[in-house]
This record gives sequence, C-alpha cells and structure tokens, in this order.
Amino acid sequence: MTTAHYNHAVTTLDGPRDGRPAAVVVDRLSKSYGDLVAVDGVSFEVLAGETFGFLGPNGAGKSTTISMLCTLLRPTSGHATVAGADVVTERSLVRSRIGLVFQDPTVDDYLTAEENLRFHAELYGVPKATVKGRMDAVLGMVGLSERRGDQVKTFSGGMRRRLEIARGLLHSPRVLFLDEPTVGLDPQTRSHIWAYITSLKASEEITIFLTTHYMDEAEYCDRIAIIDGGKIVVLDTPEALKAGVGQDRVELGTPDPEAAMAALRDHFGIAATISEGSVTFFVDSGEEFVPRLFGELDLLIKSVRVARPTLDDVFMTYTGRTIRDAEASSADALRSNPFIRAGTRRR
Repeated sequence: MTTAHYNHAVTTLDGPRDGRPAAVVVDRLSKSYGDLVAVDGVSFEVLAGETFGFLGPNGAGKSTTISMLCTLLRPTSGHATVAGADVVTERSLVRSRIGLVFQDPTVDDYLTAEENLRFHAELYGVPKATVKGRMDAVLGMVGLSERRGDQVKTFSGGMRRRLEIARGLLHSPRVLFLDEPTVGLDPQTRSHIWAYITSLKASEEITIFLTTHYMDEAEYCDRIAIIDGGKIVVLDTPEALKAGVGQDRVELGTPDPEAAMAALRDHFGIAATISEGSVTFFVDSGEEFVPRLFGELDLLIKSVRVARPTLDDVFMTYTGRTIRDAEASSADALRSNPFIRAGTRRR
C-alpha cells in the first residue's frame, strides 16, 4: 500500500516523477476567519501535466485552497508556489500563468461567446496576432465553434460551462484550476464536460487542478487528495486508495440498527457504523459472509447489499462517514451558525 498521509511538512512523491517538475507546491498552507479554520496546514505537490483532484464535502476547504493558490485569498500562514511563482509575493505572475473556472458562472450573458473571449484576451494581454487562432482552437476544443456568434443567454448550462473552460484556456495557462466544474449539471452533461476536459488535456499539455464532491469525477484524476475539515487525510491514485480499503462493503437494512451493530460486535467482532440509514461494515469476501448473518444472528434483516470498494468507501475509512453524511452535517452547521455560514461562503 502506497497511500500517503499528509500532516505538516511537504511530502514528496513516492515513486518515479518521470522527470516532471512540480507545477504546484504547497507547504503548511492555512486560512482562518477568526476562530473558524477553513484550511488547516495542508501540504502537497502537483506534477506538471497531472490531473490532480481535491475530493471532499462542501465546506471541507476545497474552494478556499484553490482561492489561495489563485491569489484570490491571502493565506493566514504557510507558503505555496504555482507554475514557479509565489502566490503572495508574485501574484501578478501567478495570475498570468493560470486559468480559472469558477464554481459560479461568470460569463456575460449579453455578449456573444466570441465577445466574451475577446474581452478575456484583452484582460490577459494576449497578442492580437494570436487571438483569432487561439479563439478558434479553444472553441473547437469545447464544441462551440458554430455558436461563437450567439449571445450566451441562449446557451444551456452545459454550454456556458464549456465556454468558461474555453475562456480559461485562451491565454495558454500552465495550470488550469477547475472549481467544481460540473456542479448543478445533469449527469449526461457532466459526462460530456469531462470528455472535453480529457481531450483538452491531451491537446494542451496542461496541468489540471480540480475540486469536486462527486465520486465519479474523482476517478478521472491521476491522483486525489481527500480533504475533510480543512485537512488532507489521504492522498494517492484512485486505484491505490480503493485497493487500500481492500475489504467489501456490506450494508444492512434493519428496523433496529443499534441491535444489529451490537450483534455484529459481540458475535463477529465487527465494528459497524450507521451510514445513510443502513448499518455498514467491511469484511473480506462479503458475498460469502452474508449467509452467516442470517444463519448465526437472531436479527430481522430486511435487505443486504455487498459492493467492492469505491472512493466513497475510502472517504468513509479515513473519516468515519460517507461524503453525503459529511455534507448533511455541514449543511446543518451552516443553518445553525450564522458566523460559520458567513465565513464558509469564502471556502
């Protein structure tokens, strides 16, 4: 098992780097709002050409970290460089070398797709001689060439997101940051967006840093950092993380979850939890274990589900709850505490 745990000092990558430099280096980066610690001393590296993902529930610190790396927020403490430039002392240089697709839409509805891109080219000082060629290229990448002259207000949500990705690529950034790139989109549109992202990575030779709370999106990443409560709890490839869990997940539907947990503990020595309404635990060879539940326990079992390890299981292994349970807890905290709600708007 090669899974790396991240605490304070920057942890270098295990295994070969294939001669690639680090596009992003983060050392003990923190951000606080009064007593609220949004990001708590995170440290990691992202290699050039890598698709790197931050996976975690809403409120975990994903967007706050990206905002610091993109110079939109000043860190409370720690140090970070992006594309070789310091995020505090070389902010203009960082901004010239990155692209950013925000979580919330930022394109102008009353401009055409082409006008939005031209305005961006002006802001970033793209040489006029190269603007048309870059516009043609990025619109082609995201499948919007034929809609370049249409006002953005006529676009669907997926088309707007694709235009924002094209805009983020227009000035040929070395690192592209995608903050929840498919939030609010239907599954089919999300799949199409990821097809475009995958193709652009091959054509642009770019480093991609994204945040997401969707497990299926995290599978597209070369490596994933799971972040919870402002801290990175584990970081590795999706395959290594799932392999590290090893055991099968078993979910029991029962009218008395507490009795089921006690029976599993006393009879099998299994520590179970209640997750999303089901009694959940991990065992080797889950399908072979299930008959023992019915044969050896005096317990009403209404349903049983066995599944191979997923990234949700990884999250549960390291945090003690699923990402959906974590988001529910975060939502409850936001509703009950106005101070936290105000602070976490800047995640």
